[in-house]
Amino acid sequence: MIRQSHTEARELIVSEAIREMVKELRLVDVADYIAFIRLEHFACVADIVDSAAELYFMPGTVKLGNGGDAIVGWGQAPKILLDLELHPRGATVYMTLTLTERMASVEVNYVTFENPDQCPERNTAFLERAIGASRIRKAAPEVAAFQP
Repeated sequence: MIRQSHTEARELIVSEAIREMVKELRLVDVADYIAFIRLEHFACVADIVDSAAELYFMPGTVKLGNGGDAIVGWGQAPKILLDLELHPRGATVYMTLTLTERMASVEVNYVTFENPDQCPERNTAFLERAIGASRIRKAAPEVAAFQP
């Protein structure tokens, strides 16, 4: 795939947006990912992704795409690749999330917009706003006034 000049900016936006969700995905034992992927039980992986996403995004915003891969060998640490789709209002991001022993990374494969602009930078700015709007934000705690 030919990488566009705006791809890196979009990958940074997406990776920052899903940072907390990825922490949740890393709580699952790597052996479970390997088993589910190798046995093609992608519904189980989709449930894991849905459970992690529901804490940080509106329903249906993040979902497992076409599957994933588990790269496992005798002389290397396992690497889990998950095809994910991010569906903020007005755009869709197709990406691959890679989980390794020490890090996670995002590769944006394709982005579609319902109403694309001719300017890629404006599309990138729209994507950032759309992703921000699809996140679940914690409400500020209310301070109860003490009344005797």
